[in-house]
Amino acid sequence: MEPFGSLGRVLPGVRSMRRTLLLVSVLLLVAGSAAHARSTAQPVPQGTATFVVTGHGWGHGVGLSQYGAYGYAQKGFDYEKIVLHYFPGTELGDAPVSRVRVLLTSGVSALTVNSTVDFKVKDGSGVVHTLAAGAYPLTTGLKLAVDGQVKARALPGPLLFQPGSAALALKHRYRGSIQVDLNGGKLRAINMVGLEQYLYGVVPSEMPYTWHPEALKAQAIVARSYALATRRTGAFDLYPDTRSQVYLGIEHEKASTNAAVNATAGKVVLYDGEVAKTFFFSTSGGRTASAEDVWGEPVPYLLSVPDPYDSISPHHDWGPFVFTGAKLAKMMKMKGRVVDLQAELNSSGRIKVLNVIGTKSTVAVAGTVLRQRMGLRSTWFSVGVLSLAAPTQTVVYGGRAKLIGVARGLTQAVLQQLQAGTWTDVSTVKADKDGAVSVLVKPAVSTQYRLASGKVLAASVRVPVAPLTRLYPVRTQTQLSGYVRPTSLAGTTILIQKQQGAAWPTIAQSTVGADGDFLATLQLTTGVYRARVNSGHGFVVGFSPVVQVIAP
Repeated sequence: MEPFGSLGRVLPGVRSMRRTLLLVSVLLLVAGSAAHARSTAQPVPQGTATFVVTGHGWGHGVGLSQYGAYGYAQKGFDYEKIVLHYFPGTELGDAPVSRVRVLLTSGVSALTVNSTVDFKVKDGSGVVHTLAAGAYPLTTGLKLAVDGQVKARALPGPLLFQPGSAALALKHRYRGSIQVDLNGGKLRAINMVGLEQYLYGVVPSEMPYTWHPEALKAQAIVARSYALATRRTGAFDLYPDTRSQVYLGIEHEKASTNAAVNATAGKVVLYDGEVAKTFFFSTSGGRTASAEDVWGEPVPYLLSVPDPYDSISPHHDWGPFVFTGAKLAKMMKMKGRVVDLQAELNSSGRIKVLNVIGTKSTVAVAGTVLRQRMGLRSTWFSVGVLSLAAPTQTVVYGGRAKLIGVARGLTQAVLQQLQAGTWTDVSTVKADKDGAVSVLVKPAVSTQYRLASGKVLAASVRVPVAPLTRLYPVRTQTQLSGYVRPTSLAGTTILIQKQQGAAWPTIAQSTVGADGDFLATLQLTTGVYRARVNSGHGFVVGFSPVVQVIAP
């Protein structure tokens, strides 16, 4: 589960970052505002679509935008105004508890408790034992050498390790006590720590410690409130990771973030007298999202609010990321390939549902699910389509072909053709209001075409061109003549064919002259004839219209 916008996972250099986004490019661009929401009435691309996604922000978008809070602090706002802006209708008040229990590890067969000074352990019967400084390995037998004894003996659990004048350590050093017990036959360690000391290890893990003090104070209040509002029932209150908040102990503490915690000690966000669930995340992109839009349940203080100063974030805008239809189909677990994406937006301007149209099926995917499957930074993104369909017929030399495609939600599209190994612009393309495009081309030879919009490129299509071939009227029973264009095909072999049922066997041949004409000598009998020009020189096979011969 996402840490409700944990900045620690989205800022370079912060250790809780867990993955690098997959950069993707999409021929279909889903619009980023309600005005661009698409319906199934839109033209569906007939060609192979490439998909490009561009968007705004990073995180689920609900609650406090960390970069936005940083921006507000830079503009002179204090932490109280910052916090109350993101949680309208709330107020600051006193925390109802002062200690929390944080799960450090579970499901292990062995662990080691360390201390650089003498410390104590209280067993399950209430007896307190002394331990000399050092490392104490523990297995599920809960055996320890205590009270100066050399031989280890089993102690009744749970065991509560209490620090001396220095902090205890498991893998990291932690303030407070560490309780070790058995759960399901395995060891479990829980940190019993003061709320403020817990936050010492949280705030620098969730927000860069170098940020403005008022932003750090806002983060401290929000982290404190979130911890208390999301406490679990049972043996422990909080997880040490993004299931709750990232908690890395003493080693990660910084003077600036400790000062922010101390300056706001005991302050939490309250709504109607209860501690508010103060979600937070990295970057909104300019406006936060409401809880109802993201999770389907309205929360009175988790509303969409303007976030004007998060433009300082490197994640304010992102993309374009590129996908193919085949790649998207794999991500969506669909057969075939995806040919179109059409979005339904929520009131926060983010993707509510994306209709994924494939060659074999159409599925509706929720924005939150889509974000996960596509590896996107947020659900506030635009999806545009750029696609060109291959022509269904061969163009005869001198003729034109009509290319159709889709250029939706993108900047100005251009038609390009491949000439001598280089793509060159042919013309700009004007799409209609639904994104459909139509353009006439007159290729001199078989040519590759594609649509382009900036760095977004559609898959290319080939327009085949056949030579123009015609037979002259028959004047003798021993000759068939005709011509071929262009005249550059001089020297090309012409095959004269006569229909026999469904077959067209060759009965004579000739060669194209310098003027483009040809003459074949043969004995004509009653039947249907045609001339065939083989492929080559940039042309596909061409045929003349048939002629009917009636022998006397």
